[in-house]
Amino acid sequence: MLDRDGYRPNVGIILVNSRNEVFWGKRVREHSWQFPQGGIQRGESPEQAMYRELHEEVGLRPEHVRIVGRTRDWLHYDVPVHWVRREWRGHYRGQKQIWFLLRLVGRDSDVDLRASERPEFDAWRWNDYWVPLDAVIEFKREVYSLALNELARMLFHHGAQHAGLPEASRYLRGRTRARHRHVEAPLDQAGQAHADETPHGSPALTERANDS
Repeated sequence: MLDRDGYRPNVGIILVNSRNEVFWGKRVREHSWQFPQGGIQRGESPEQAMYRELHEEVGLRPEHVRIVGRTRDWLHYDVPVHWVRREWRGHYRGQKQIWFLLRLVGRDSDVDLRASERPEFDAWRWNDYWVPLDAVIEFKREVYSLALNELARMLFHHGAQHAGLPEASRYLRGRTRARHRHVEAPLDQAGQAHADETPHGSPALTERANDS
């Protein structure tokens, strides 16, 4: 499902704990990290898609989280042509996303990376809010920066840590390091990723634009 400009509607999820650290997921069998995200299906609202993706990718249900806020408008990113499936070229440009900021009210043990038959992540950790963008595939970095900066205003009070966006921008260039535990989720031979894009560093593969 594409809009008239060739963008696929999508949701992104920034999940924070009580210390305002964010859920940071390692993509299956890759060395790249990202936030949960996925496509909006026909007939779904962004909020409905967010809850579905939250359960499919992280294993959490609505009772495990509280919505803090969301981005006001769609945030767009273009996908390089060589990442796009041949049959989609000329029609598909990339993603347009509504980003949700969620507060975990459940426990860490409620996270289940194998809630879906096609896991997105094989490990996760809590990371400082201003995540290292050098771990994110390049064409998503600007959208991550925009979403983090917009939603930070709902999370941090004036004068609180990183409330000043210039300082935040320094962190967003990739200078932070994770300080907390790294949780592995073992995969069997059938475990498959259902990412919006093909693996980072595999230019021979094209974007799986139909997947969530």
